[in-house]
Amino acid sequence: MPFGECTVTLQDVAYQFGLPIDGHAVSGCLSDFEQLMEGGKPAWVWFGELFGELPPEDCIDDFTVSFSWFQNKFRVLPAHASEETVQIYARGYIMMLLSTALFTDKSGARVHLRWLPYVADLDGLGKYSWASATLSWLYRCLCRVANRNVKNLTGPLSLLQSWIFWRFPAFRPRGFDAILWPLAARWGRFLPSSDEKGPRVIATRHRLDRLTGDDVSLNVYNAIFCTSVFIYSVG
Repeated sequence: MPFGECTVTLQDVAYQFGLPIDGHAVSGCLSDFEQLMEGGKPAWVWFGELFGELPPEDCIDDFTVSFSWFQNKFRVLPAHASEETVQIYARGYIMMLLSTALFTDKSGARVHLRWLPYVADLDGLGKYSWASATLSWLYRCLCRVANRNVKNLTGPLSLLQSWIFWRFPAFRPRGFDAILWPLAARWGRFLPSSDEKGPRVIATRHRLDRLTGDDVSLNVYNAIFCTSVFIYSVG
């Protein structure tokens, strides 16, 4: 098969996560945490201005904040919230999404301050190619885990999992037949069992060894598009 047909591509990221492909490169993340490059303002001062307060000290580790603080703080938007409050909650949600869903790393459930420049400009967030950045990070994480000394895989694993379920129907869990958008939302309630992990890994490897071309769905998005057009025209 041509190169790229059996690997995650930008098209997959766009369909699975609904992220934009076109736009500016995601670069210039905050790296000088002691002093910002523009204006010389300390990072934590900027954090306080953007979110209205600072986390308690026991929730801070270097330049990361525990995910639990963000989750507890921005879980539910208050009724009749002002525009400023809505923006603060939006920043909190986006910070959690970037750090713990799209660009996860070995720090685990922690939210990094490197994303402050992006959430500071909410109107400009949609102008970036987030699909390209997400795919690049996935490739980088897959390269790292190829090292036999690396034991844990990080990165946007929900993207990889959803890609597998869509492209290889034999590995799909049962009971998830509804097609949602973005497509990865289809598996939002899927919780893999931890029972008999060893035998399941062996069985999965055997199934991978026996895969043929007929077991791979190469034109899965074309079928979805045609079905959607038909339903829309009939409805």
